[in-house]
Amino acid sequence: MEQPLIKAVGLYRYFGEFCAVRDLAFNLNRGEILGLLGPNGAGKSTTLRMLSGALAPSAGDIWLSGVNLREHPRQAKKTLGYLPEVPPLYPELTVDEYLGYCAGLRGLAAPQCAVARQKVKGRCGLADHGGRLIGNLSKGYRQRVGIAQAIVHEPGAIILDEPTSGLDPNQILEFRGLIRELGKHHGIILSTHILQEVKAVCDRVYIMNEGRLATSAAMEQLARHADRNLLIRLGRPPALEAIRDLPGVCSVGVLGESRFRLELEDDAAPGVIAERIVNSGWDLEELTSGVTELEHIFTQHTTGKIPS
Repeated sequence: MEQPLIKAVGLYRYFGEFCAVRDLAFNLNRGEILGLLGPNGAGKSTTLRMLSGALAPSAGDIWLSGVNLREHPRQAKKTLGYLPEVPPLYPELTVDEYLGYCAGLRGLAAPQCAVARQKVKGRCGLADHGGRLIGNLSKGYRQRVGIAQAIVHEPGAIILDEPTSGLDPNQILEFRGLIRELGKHHGIILSTHILQEVKAVCDRVYIMNEGRLATSAAMEQLARHADRNLLIRLGRPPALEAIRDLPGVCSVGVLGESRFRLELEDDAAPGVIAERIVNSGWDLEELTSGVTELEHIFTQHTTGKIPS
């Protein structure tokens, strides 16, 4: 079995007496897209800086493709590609000049640089833009150039920090396709504030809060449970036990005086539940699918509240 592309164990990072990251551990494997979520101040950016080698952990260890980042930083970093939130672009260079420069920085010889540049332009949709100045490109194409510099040396793992920030809806859709394609051959960490981005492209999600890993879950597992919640509002709510006795209902959460969240069994039929409520005279005023499981988990683990 192939070793993890990124393995982090017991990571801590202090700034003075403030602990920004506390006892963090996780793995990233090839062919996996990992979504890293958390509110502002959760420790995501500090974590990414440590994983990329830009910031040393106060304690703990990081291995990139089996190479210890602390002991062999230059060797380890060769296996990693990184696109920070603000791409490190030079607007006065053409796309070809910039990618050739980045390939050289990554240790590729001149003949290899030319081959790598052409290949990465094709993968990132830049084949016809090599002669254009980066400063004249749209935000979407500048992001593509940022991705291209991160993978020009064929790293195993790629870190993307808020890659769709500032893109319009069409550019976001194109970028999702690019991330999915890259995820087939690399391991990707996608850090974002946008839950929809994680749901659209990720295989697994890690949620950080106050420097800790609050929870993790596979997206496949979340998808199986996403439709197992209903929100209902009743004009004449009965005793809670009567709602729990509805066919196919596992449990009931109280969201307010007349609002409830129903967790359903796998084979539950919302139509049958609605019919029973109406026939019981409880005045059904609202019945909708509950918030997606990811939104529920994020809110619960970062605020301690149950979303309504």
